[in-house]
Amino acid sequence: MSGKLFLGHRLRRLRRDHQLSQTDMAASLAISPSYLNHLERNQRPVTASLLLKLAELYEVDVRVFAANGGGARTGPDALAEIFSDALLSDLGVPRYELAELANNAPSIADAIARLYTALKEAARNPEIASAGDARALVTPENWVRDYIQQHRNHYPALEEAAETLGGALSDPLSMSEPMRRRLKDAWGISARVVPQSELGNVSQLFDADRRLFLISAQLRPENRTFALAYQLALVEFAPLLDKMVAEAGAPDQGVAQLLHMSLANYAAGAIMMPYGRFLASAEQYRYSIDRLTGEYGANVEQVAHRLTTLGRPGARGVPFFMLRVDPAGNISKRYAGENFPFSRFGGTCPRWNLHAAFQSAGQAVTQLIETPDGQRFFTVSRTIDRPIKTELGGSLLAIGLGCDIRHAHKLSCAEVYDLEKAPVTPVGPACAICPRIDCAYRATPPAGRMLAVDRTRKTISPFPFVAG
Repeated sequence: MSGKLFLGHRLRRLRRDHQLSQTDMAASLAISPSYLNHLERNQRPVTASLLLKLAELYEVDVRVFAANGGGARTGPDALAEIFSDALLSDLGVPRYELAELANNAPSIADAIARLYTALKEAARNPEIASAGDARALVTPENWVRDYIQQHRNHYPALEEAAETLGGALSDPLSMSEPMRRRLKDAWGISARVVPQSELGNVSQLFDADRRLFLISAQLRPENRTFALAYQLALVEFAPLLDKMVAEAGAPDQGVAQLLHMSLANYAAGAIMMPYGRFLASAEQYRYSIDRLTGEYGANVEQVAHRLTTLGRPGARGVPFFMLRVDPAGNISKRYAGENFPFSRFGGTCPRWNLHAAFQSAGQAVTQLIETPDGQRFFTVSRTIDRPIKTELGGSLLAIGLGCDIRHAHKLSCAEVYDLEKAPVTPVGPACAICPRIDCAYRATPPAGRMLAVDRTRKTISPFPFVAG
């Protein structure tokens, strides 16, 4: 955090998020309203002591608040991807202008991203676009994904509530029975495992009239436990979940319901793996997923997802990013950590070995990767089973978990590496915005770059282009 920090827009946004006047915030920070006004106008830099006060009073994560993008949903990398589109690439918007927009006008950056997402959705679904309802072009999954990213996949109120409940359950090694008893004793809900034939096309169902919670016998054991935690979260945290969803301002009821489910899923993971105890275990076991699954009776995906949520100020874990893909390459989960080396709107780089995990089912596949700007990451990929057993093939999914290389020394799976000398695989964010010239894996030419095709010779890359 060297140099002067001009964080006026982020400071003003924080103040407005807390519905404070300049006079009120200035009083809480023990500064004058005129000085706060100067700070918000970027006429004065934010000092280290002031950052510490912000952290204490408003639960600000200093590293996130002072970092490039300030925790905005749409950072410079996402904007660069948008402006690399053929529709905009001829404008030649320089990187520094995109960074200024993301840092100083994050709401406008988010609006540009939403418009771009809607444009892509309209191209894929012209029948929706022709219906005349613009809100329908903001897909529920994208809206919720943006909300999660805005909050850095960490919700202090849910964490506190789940930790209190986890303490009341008092059985960290076997959560199923304590949760089952809690549902029965506190809420009058009986939980039963029933044949899938009784549930039709759903895997779990709460029958409010009979106070029955039915769980499919086809769910794997860890997913049955998670189902109990999910139902417990719905009843225990109902007022809190309703409040969070209402404050989020979802565009329609369908999106609100999806957000509610996402937050309840988050709470379920926090119940199974209470924050303080889980972080201590993660550090003790050097973030070994196998050790953590055994400790908490969770599966690989549940633990991996929980690792991406450890963002409590003053008690942060390794800031992991995570992706989940199917064999066709479709991304169904995406959680950004402190840094995220891949495309927001597209897929992943084929040089990342996430997809190779399908060839080594059940085994952890590690890799050191480097982005075009020189950032290095340590990643581990492995296959997982879908939550419910079916007679159909293709039950495997793959997850990729990664962190900045400066955190890799904390990971047990990185112990075999000399992190200073180990081979590094060059990767890119997405072919359309990747500047690497000599890449044999390139699927499309980079947007806005002039091709350098010569019929008398063939290059390593199928789409050679002019650098610069």
